[in-house]
Amino acid sequence: MIESYLLEELTVFAKTGTLTQTAAQLNVTQPSVTRGMQKLEDDFGVQLFDRQANRIKLTPTGELAAKEAARLLAENTAMITKVQNYDRSRHTTTLAATVPGPQILLNQLQSTLKEKIQITDKFVLTTGIETALNANQYSLIFSNQEIFTDTIESQYVGEERLQVNLNQFMDLANQTTLTFAELKGLSFIVMRAIGPWNDIIKNEIADAKFMYQDDRDAFAEITAHSNFPFFATNLSQSDPFFSEQIKADTDRVAIPISDDSAQMPIYASYLLPQKKRLTQLIRDVQQQWPSVPQR
Repeated sequence: MIESYLLEELTVFAKTGTLTQTAAQLNVTQPSVTRGMQKLEDDFGVQLFDRQANRIKLTPTGELAAKEAARLLAENTAMITKVQNYDRSRHTTTLAATVPGPQILLNQLQSTLKEKIQITDKFVLTTGIETALNANQYSLIFSNQEIFTDTIESQYVGEERLQVNLNQFMDLANQTTLTFAELKGLSFIVMRAIGPWNDIIKNEIADAKFMYQDDRDAFAEITAHSNFPFFATNLSQSDPFFSEQIKADTDRVAIPISDDSAQMPIYASYLLPQKKRLTQLIRDVQQQWPSVPQR
């Protein structure tokens, strides 16, 4: 069996093209790399390198060997990560989300849940849910996707409902509900990391302007000293930071948006072998799910 450090030297050489750069990148001596290249040829039993005066390059066979070496190294790394993730999942339930609402809610519920959970602050891409679960990277992923495969299933946990906070003196503020069409042409303050909601508001509100903020304190400061409307949901209001801000903002009123696209079903997805262990946790989250805002 060829040792992994030799495969690594081969893949780095294929990228750099010189022994000197290979040695520098791997933090070893050039003679060590030279010996490694010779050992690789001995182990493969074929010529991998074309050696000329002051120059060495891969033969076509060597190029194939380098590609296969890179593939094996990647598979080895993935295997180690998957095993480590699985071992971690046996002791701690790691949760992730594709949208901020469930993440905010779970952080608030954490102390009330019987299960020991760890919540990642990074969002999972919708297209990466299955890969992340199959690699045991997370135990549960909350998203707006209902997934059923040979290895994964989903349970509905609740609905996230969008509302808009408007200055109370606007004509629209007198209504009990609003549609996206009625918000046409307005300018909004928006937190940048809002997942699929970002595409929804951009696609649904014609001629609108969105002023994005990355920092929550800056967002709060702007909304406190301006009349710009902003969005919230029944889940985001579980965050004390935003709930206190909304309560203190007596100049705005919160109005639910009635469009179907303003209502996002949230599902908890998991690996099938984990279902029995996670059922109670999912049930606990369902029971504490915030109600849909009414006016």
